[in-house]
Amino acid sequence: MLVSDFQYDLPPERIAQEPLADRAGSRLLHLTRLDQNRLPEGWQSQSWLSQNWHDRKFRDFPVLLRPDDLLVVNNTRVFPARLYGHRSAHRNEDRAQPLSPQNPAARNFLRGQVEVLLTRHVVDNAADDPVSNHSNEWECLVRPGRKVGIGERLYFGGPTGTPSGVPPELEAEVIDRGSFGERRIRFAPVADFFARVERIGHVPLPPYIDRDDRAADRQRYQTVYAQALGSVAAPTAGLHFTPEILEQIRGRGIEIAEITLHVGLGTFQPVRVEKVEDHKLHRERYNIPAQAAEAINRARAAKRRVVAVGTTTLRTLEYAAERVAERTGENRVEAGCGEADAFIYPGYRFRIVNALLTNFHLPQSTLLMLVCALGGKELVMAAYRHAVEAGYRFYSYGDCMFVE
Repeated sequence: MLVSDFQYDLPPERIAQEPLADRAGSRLLHLTRLDQNRLPEGWQSQSWLSQNWHDRKFRDFPVLLRPDDLLVVNNTRVFPARLYGHRSAHRNEDRAQPLSPQNPAARNFLRGQVEVLLTRHVVDNAADDPVSNHSNEWECLVRPGRKVGIGERLYFGGPTGTPSGVPPELEAEVIDRGSFGERRIRFAPVADFFARVERIGHVPLPPYIDRDDRAADRQRYQTVYAQALGSVAAPTAGLHFTPEILEQIRGRGIEIAEITLHVGLGTFQPVRVEKVEDHKLHRERYNIPAQAAEAINRARAAKRRVVAVGTTTLRTLEYAAERVAERTGENRVEAGCGEADAFIYPGYRFRIVNALLTNFHLPQSTLLMLVCALGGKELVMAAYRHAVEAGYRFYSYGDCMFVE
């Protein structure tokens, strides 16, 4: 399967740069999966496929659910994981980049700004809470990163951001380099690390949102049910929910369960291979509480639908089920924590999830491949073409799709 099979054309003006003032005011493309046993000749035409979707509003979502559905959400909380700092202006480490007296631009670069996006907390145990864990190591993306070598020190916060001025809020050393240019950095110990990050960090808006983050993004780039701190990107399908919408869902007797997957590089890393099967995902930390596991297994045993809110929720449940199936052959989940790296693309057999609420995803991305795996590649790609033509808003702050 080729990555290029998941390409579609999207005009830049379709990419949502701002959230709607009303969270629940988004549009919703309702997609009904095809019955593979009843496909007529010529079913792949856009005109025939279009019979399987309807343009709706997100406020319709509660009535699209069945009374016995189980809705599963990801309650991770985004923290301001984008840090702006400076490299050391002093060559204190043997492995730092050399400075040439004949090259003043190099010295200016060393004193210049560095952008660091923290993508994964390297904890002692995958079950650990990132806030209470005492590990100071993080995997991150650094920009400009080509000249930031192992052994160099980075300084964040404070008037100057360098050791020569007021002490910085945070100090880190680059200790390793990843296969795609990522870095691993180790922060100097501080008693209130996350409090300092909250104070000096920026909301890690995706690169396709072509503006700086604002104070309002700290609330808006967050689900209303966010609890567990640790994500560097929002589980965006959940951004549409309001307390009123959740109350409507519960009012219909629909059960809601919460799990956690801390979104990291595995969710948004680009695909750099030609063949889908050659791509490997980064791991992301997850937690399935006992109450959620019991609710999911009850629903499966009763042949009720499990509806995932977002691809992060779906990947967590399917990864956890795969681990159980490897040992027991059963399609269920167990309570517990771990690190998930499930890469789901067409041909995958779903063990837990029956339906999915999701935003629209980037061309040739692993998330688009996942949606195609559930909804069917031909139908999903045709629905994406329709969404472009119909003026849907795309990506994190955009509209959504319900696949059932």
